[in-house]
Amino acid sequence: MFLALFLVGSLTLSAKKVMFSVNMASWPVDTAGVHVTGDFQSEAGFATGDWDPGTTAMVQDVNDTNLYHVVVDIPAFRAYEFKFVNGNQGYQQEFVPLESRVNYNFIDNRWIYVDSLSNDTLDFGAIRFSGNAPAGKNLLRLYVDMQLQTVSTNGVHVGGDFQNWSANETQMYSFDDLVYEYITYVDSGMSTEREFRFLNGNTTGDYETLESWCQNGNGNRGVVAPRDTMLPAVCYTFCSACSTVGIDESTAAEFQMMPNPAEDYVTIQFASSGNWTVKVSDVSGREVVETGNVQQSSLQIETTSFPSGIYFVQVTDENGTAQVRKLIIQ
Repeated sequence: MFLALFLVGSLTLSAKKVMFSVNMASWPVDTAGVHVTGDFQSEAGFATGDWDPGTTAMVQDVNDTNLYHVVVDIPAFRAYEFKFVNGNQGYQQEFVPLESRVNYNFIDNRWIYVDSLSNDTLDFGAIRFSGNAPAGKNLLRLYVDMQLQTVSTNGVHVGGDFQNWSANETQMYSFDDLVYEYITYVDSGMSTEREFRFLNGNTTGDYETLESWCQNGNGNRGVVAPRDTMLPAVCYTFCSACSTVGIDESTAAEFQMMPNPAEDYVTIQFASSGNWTVKVSDVSGREVVETGNVQQSSLQIETTSFPSGIYFVQVTDENGTAQVRKLIIQ
């Protein structure tokens, strides 16, 4: 009896109430009802095991009949994958948009991280079936690369105006122990900037100190999210990917870019005619343009198809010496 009571007590101490909610507006609901399936089902006590599409039924909301909910008790401090099901068969699982997917190892499930044992119910909102966010909201997905840091035993967190700048409330999760991420939802249709900074730890003294050129007027990172937005992974305390950290821009005087910021095009003016190679990469390190064997003294690149943001232009001479400068696309 003592052992049984101990096991029950241990489960209670490690469990957290989590509410899964889905908005079925614009979707004819199957006669078998709405379900949720995932790798949490065994932990939640469903005998048929994980990824059974027909055992975890969701209950229709009394006030808004488009919404369906279910609350489960599952262990905290873990990430879980799941999908909603319009019916009770595997082929009736939703198609999860790219912005909401795990994406690590090409997994196309939704995911959440249960980061607390607080005595409340974790409710991340009624996500639209096959959508990214609750009604009236946009998804905002943040990434930070910690490969140049020793990660605090208290974890990596993010604080921002979307969670009242709490240093210990919002823990980020990593699928590869390098890049940490977090999904939040912000009001749609807003053109105002959302502010945030990452923390290596969970106290106010653990906030990162940013490079000056990517701070907004308040010394924070900033983003406008008029639509569902996945930001590129930035290196902790830096403004770009870790692969670009250490570039010395003082060596970039041998070429100029005009205009900068640019909209429709940018002209690269070399110090002289030669044999140049030009590469343009975004802040995640993804190469968007490469042009080799440039013999003339200038090169014009069309930028109308570039999303707005910060890019890096690298010019390499025939001896392999490279210079890099930042380019801003409006």
